[in-house]
This record gives sequence, structure tokens and C-alpha cells, in this order.
Amino acid sequence: MRRAGLGEGGPGTYVASGYSVYEEENERLQEGLKAKVNVLKSLSIDIGTEVRYQNKMIDEMDTDFDSTGGLLGATIGRVKQLSRGSQTKLLCYMLLFCLFVFFVLYWFIKLR
Repeated sequence: MRRAGLGEGGPGTYVASGYSVYEEENERLQEGLKAKVNVLKSLSIDIGTEVRYQNKMIDEMDTDFDSTGGLLGATIGRVKQLSRGSQTKLLCYMLLFCLFVFFVLYWFIKLR
């Protein structure tokens, strides 16, 4: 039971068993595609794992920044309280000391 193609035994002929060169090539290509799909699946799983890890790290950093903001806010609140209170002399002395240190450092760097 043969069907004629381009020539007897040529690429377009089918043998009685129903198996052809095209079927072999299709199976080979299917195996190649299965391997590529498995690689892509593994890669997408790895990307998902990395994204979850990065999100966890970002959440932890946000928590650290929030606690730092609380500390900074408390410090600024204390400085405001100093400026509002009767410790204006203390604030003035602190400002003069900072200016003195700045000028001493400026003079020291300029002499170098």
C-alpha cells in the first residue's frame, strides 16, 4: 500500500507502516520545543522567586526608613522646643560655636 509522491522512496512517499520522514522531523522538533518550554518555565519560576525576594527586601527597607523618620522627627521637635522656650541664650551660644568651628576649619584648610 504505497502512495506515489515525487518518486518511489522519495520524501513525499508513505510506507505501509504510516511512518514518514516528516513525522520523524516533527517528533524531533516537538522534543526541542518541549526542552525550550521547560527552560522557559524554570526561568519564569526563578524570576518570580527573585521578585518576591526583592519585594521582601523593599518592605524591610521601608520599615527601616520609617523608624529613622520617627527619630529625625523627634530630634527636630526637640530643636523647635528649644527655640520656643526660654533657652534662646543656649541656642545662640550653640549657633556661635558652630560658626566658630566653621571659620576655624576654613582658616585651617586655607593655610594648607
